[in-house]
Amino acid sequence: MINVTKPFLPPAHEYQRYIDQIWERNWLTNNGPLVNELELRLKEYLGVGHLLYLNNGTIALQIAIKALKLKGEIITTPFSYVATTSSIIWEGCTPVFVDVDSATLNIDAGKIEAAITPATSAIIATHTYGNPCDIDAIQEVADRHGLRVIYDAAHCFGTTYKGKSVYLYGDISTASFHATKIFHTIEGGAVFTKDPELLKKMAYMRNFGHNGPTDYAEVGINGKNSEFHAAMGLVNLKYIEDNAASRKKQYEQYTYWMKYLKLRTIKITADSNVNYSYYPVIFESEEAILKAIEMLNGHLIYPRRYFYPTLNNLRYVRKCVTPVCDNISPKVLCLPVYHTLSMEEIDFICRLLLRAQNN
Repeated sequence: MINVTKPFLPPAHEYQRYIDQIWERNWLTNNGPLVNELELRLKEYLGVGHLLYLNNGTIALQIAIKALKLKGEIITTPFSYVATTSSIIWEGCTPVFVDVDSATLNIDAGKIEAAITPATSAIIATHTYGNPCDIDAIQEVADRHGLRVIYDAAHCFGTTYKGKSVYLYGDISTASFHATKIFHTIEGGAVFTKDPELLKKMAYMRNFGHNGPTDYAEVGINGKNSEFHAAMGLVNLKYIEDNAASRKKQYEQYTYWMKYLKLRTIKITADSNVNYSYYPVIFESEEAILKAIEMLNGHLIYPRRYFYPTLNNLRYVRKCVTPVCDNISPKVLCLPVYHTLSMEEIDFICRLLLRAQNN
């Protein structure tokens, strides 16, 4: 069986060494030494000055919205995982969807301004598949209208834009370290900001607002993560370069096959280095994608329609039409990519796609 992805697991004995340390200290959670070590290692690896390690990427979005005191309408993309939209609604705001760029599948920065109203407080944009948005154009619009910018950078571990970590852009960027990501801590996430005061605020918020045992500086939630999760992150960080190199080879092998297949790939944003976490392809029609899925599933290969359906069709949002996204989303398929996927398996997948097209 070949799934769309497979979590990376390091050698068990390396993880066990950290578990033994946890047993010796009997310190399981509440900002333990491994959490602090992981934050330090991540800052060094990513080249960022500030980050907070959290229990998942959804909490990261919710804390970001709360920390910036956002109200009213938030402009966002209809082409993302549901957490992007549900976090906006969970925090009492209203998502306003702007269509995507047909080449990158990111929010179309040129269409944002038309969606701004007196109730607009922010833009939340997703770097889809780890491919950076039109960051400069989004920031120009935000500056002109006094809006805050949050980037849902769940897919972006290791991605850079103009030579810097993509996490350094916007007022706040968020990450997911879920088990399916290129870097994971089983469950986990993070918030990034260049603003030390904003970081301090979010640090209070992730720990119930505690400012010592008897004082509360902020309204907070339980956004902390445990020593066990941090331990997995510390071990996995040792292997991130190898995993990224494997995925790049897989990406290149799929790209080789694209000249034989009638499939379109996304355009990588200029001045970017991506992490090759996903390999999305765009079919000519929904009929063609369903035919391909049937062929692959018949051989125990399970790609994913990611993201489908679009978020503007959720039953709890204000309905709107986003023609580009509505047209492309039913035709996008993410092909399998993970650390142990072989070139032979990719060739097999692509031959099946070719057979589906020709039948």
